[in-house]
Amino acid sequence: MINAAIFASGEGSNAENLINYFKNDSRIKIKLVITNKDDAGVIARAEKHKKTVQIISKEALHSYTDQIIDFLKTEKIDLIILAGFLLKIPEKLVKAFPEKIVNIHPSLLPLYGGSGMYGMNVHKAVINNKEKQSGITVHFVNEEYDKGKIILQEKVNLSEDETPQSLATKIHELEYKYYPLAVERLL
Repeated sequence: MINAAIFASGEGSNAENLINYFKNDSRIKIKLVITNKDDAGVIARAEKHKKTVQIISKEALHSYTDQIIDFLKTEKIDLIILAGFLLKIPEKLVKAFPEKIVNIHPSLLPLYGGSGMYGMNVHKAVINNKEKQSGITVHFVNEEYDKGKIILQEKVNLSEDETPQSLATKIHELEYKYYPLAVERLL
């Protein structure tokens, strides 16, 4: 069985979707949830599903990377799933879990990736550039923002009157449907 940790910074809807999707799967166990914000909505969602929650600040993530790696190895974590985790993963952590850290990005990478490109920032850029399509990219995390090997991409067409909010809704639907399927490919 694969033990997984979900890293999330926000409300945690993708994290909860993954927890629900895999709750009866004998191949994987979502063992814990790690967040960098003590007021993140993901905490309540994780606790509702009786998942262990760890809060690791941005400073700790970068200053105590060795201890975090030791903790993850003690917990026998095989796979790290980023679900709206807004901090860059330290290179040392990436090297400790090569091709074992997965992220989802709300665009068709390599378009609209990189530092500062998350959430509504991505959707606004897509619309401002009059793109006809957008989508999601599930990829392995490497040392550079949004540059790891692609696991899965799914597309959605934009309407002529698309807004960042309506595009966000379309992207969330893709995320909820396809992120678990992408993770499943790794099992």
